[in-house]
Amino acid sequence: MSECRHFKFCANSATILPVKISAVIIAFNEESRIADAIASVKWADEILVVDSESTDRTRVIAEKLGAKVIVNKWPGFAAQKQLGTDTAQYDWIFSLDADERVSDKLRTEILDIRDGAVGPDAEGYKIPRLTFYMGRAIRHSGWYPDRQLRFFDRRKGRWKNVRVHESLEMASDARTKRLKGEIEHFSIENSAHHHKILGERYAPLAARQMYDDGRRTSAFKVAISSPAAFIRAYILKLGFLDGFPGYCIAKFAAHHAFLKHTLLWEMQRSDTEKQ
Repeated sequence: MSECRHFKFCANSATILPVKISAVIIAFNEESRIADAIASVKWADEILVVDSESTDRTRVIAEKLGAKVIVNKWPGFAAQKQLGTDTAQYDWIFSLDADERVSDKLRTEILDIRDGAVGPDAEGYKIPRLTFYMGRAIRHSGWYPDRQLRFFDRRKGRWKNVRVHESLEMASDARTKRLKGEIEHFSIENSAHHHKILGERYAPLAARQMYDDGRRTSAFKVAISSPAAFIRAYILKLGFLDGFPGYCIAKFAAHHAFLKHTLLWEMQRSDTEKQ
């Protein structure tokens, strides 16, 4: 029998073929969280874990839970996700990080799309992401709804190659819609972890991306970046409604802004000294 497109009648049969979905998870040393991530996508037709040479039991746990695991040296967020997207068995991809979970409502929405009589009505779906911080769901502070394009037809989209805050770029003719169910995000363990990832990952990556994009800073911008970020998160983005966690988020946002601008200023100064 000739192969048919999803949800189209086959030439030799009146059976409608369902959409097949590959759930793709990137991971590195996530033995404490990978099981919950995999459990939340057990509904997928394939679960693929792209492991960045973990030194803990991440791969062992994933394989025991039925996931296919491939190992690839870390090339950056976007490149690693693109590798998973290209390697997956099926064209419809659901992308998840190891510190994320699919909520019950989101699972139901996706299954309705997969198993429905008409199939997908778009080539990509944006999903709100709800982050839990200091034991609280954060619905303000600039952290929500934080819509992520994570469910998509790979024939219509590719990961944008940036250093931080990777995102999916869809073809100009692709349709995108929004789902209501949430991805639940458990990225920050505590305040010490928050401070560490800002200093070791996000601020340096953001500064380098700014530099590569041709953006420049100054002593004045360094000085005002911190209070401006605090006001934006705590006042303009209603962070005060998130209680004490909202205050902490605003303070860390201020620290992140100060740090990335200072790092960018140092890059500029280094260039000047070389001239």
